Amino acid sequence: MNVNAAPSEAATQTVEHFDVLIIGAGISGIDAAYHLQQNCPEKTFTLLENQESFGGTWLTHKYPGIRSDSDLFTFGFGWKPWRGKPIATADKILAYLNEVLDEQDIRRHIRFRHHVTAARWSSDEKLWSVEVLDKASGEVRRYTGNFLWMCQGYYKHQSGYTPDFPGMADFRGQIVHPQEWPEDLDYTDKKVVVIGSGATAATLIPAMADKTSHITMLQRSPTYFFARPNENELYTQLKDLDIPDEWTHEIVRKKILHDQKTIQKVSFENPDYLKNELLGAAKAHLGEDFDIAKHFTPRYRPWRQRLALIPDGDLYTAIKAGKASVFTDEIDTFTENGIRVKSGEELEADIIVTATGFNFSILGDVAFEVDGEPVDFADCITYRGVMYSGIPNMAWVFGYFRASWTLRADLIAAYVSRLLNHMAEKGADSVTPTLRPEDRDMNIGPFIDPENFNPGYVMRSIDLLPKQGDREPWVFQHDYFAEKDELPAAPLDDGVLVYR
Repeated sequence: MNVNAAPSEAATQTVEHFDVLIIGAGISGIDAAYHLQQNCPEKTFTLLENQESFGGTWLTHKYPGIRSDSDLFTFGFGWKPWRGKPIATADKILAYLNEVLDEQDIRRHIRFRHHVTAARWSSDEKLWSVEVLDKASGEVRRYTGNFLWMCQGYYKHQSGYTPDFPGMADFRGQIVHPQEWPEDLDYTDKKVVVIGSGATAATLIPAMADKTSHITMLQRSPTYFFARPNENELYTQLKDLDIPDEWTHEIVRKKILHDQKTIQKVSFENPDYLKNELLGAAKAHLGEDFDIAKHFTPRYRPWRQRLALIPDGDLYTAIKAGKASVFTDEIDTFTENGIRVKSGEELEADIIVTATGFNFSILGDVAFEVDGEPVDFADCITYRGVMYSGIPNMAWVFGYFRASWTLRADLIAAYVSRLLNHMAEKGADSVTPTLRPEDRDMNIGPFIDPENFNPGYVMRSIDLLPKQGDREPWVFQHDYFAEKDELPAAPLDDGVLVYR
């Protein structure tokens, strides 16, 4: 069989049934599997993973220095103690997840290289039928499940986002996107220009700076950076006192969340104070003579986009040492030898890295149908940011932008487990968020309020995302500190969830 054939053109070979189908074996999928085993032990499940191994983001990205931009005490699982530096490299995160798979006996449930292409709900059968391309054999397989749990993340893993810059074809060097990093890329003694100023650029530049002849961060506008030591003083103290790992993890986690809540509150109530603190840290690292106003003072208030964390201030250190520099201007065109900016200056480069973001993926770009009708999720309204109007027995894990993704994955996992047990108690085969008569004329807004959070990757896809309403439970607050109390207590018989 032709592995590249469209699944619809291939004959279905096998059908397997599970109570729950989990799509994705990254952080979210592994968390879902853990909660199912703990809270719904009678449920059968499998994880269908497109890649050749587990880990999701941490498997996809291979660029130098790849690391988390959230601390691992909150980005790690609440139920699995983290032992190590707060900001961790991909290999350390994968090792942590590998331990989880062994300790919780989850690995045997994963089907690797299984690419989900379509998901169809039948109200008559009360089942999801999922079409999967087995990339190893080229066969198309069919899985059925009572509940579909989408844990595949929110961006396309196969390719990153690169704008169509003028003159790209003229550049004689190499253009690389971090998401598609060549394993054999040699940047030793090369001039490198990195386009972008987000977390990826802030990671790449200090990781490459010692080997390049020079590396430049070219940004259209500045980003807020949060420089801090890559250690947690409280963790070190508790570890020295031989406090059990589980206690240490929970105490440190609570302290970090308390501090994050304070920062979030300040960002809304006194943004100028937070701005001055962040810019003051930049000045302390780079010196009084550095043009902080031009290169590190964003146009937006802090937290309107995510703060890019730089452990031990390593980006600033590379700039201070003269190994790296920052250039703030707009691109006019690529040239044979580099990039010419609007001011007329040309930045010479052997390699240009487009750290310009990623492409959004709405529920894994799977073709959804409900009773034979195609689903456009842009027409759906989110139910608590977990389920969607008119879509039975399906949850999508969408984490936080300002806090660790895993915090919400964990809340959703507990919620879905509770919902599944409630369905079993009621003898219900399906549950569907359904608009009440009083909801049909409510104001509908975007999934994410652009006035609150507006990075480019969100704005490019905002019209493709589901919507939210103006009242509970049709809103998605994007706020861990509200949801940590609300989701565990959310009523399951609220007149919106319709059971059959």
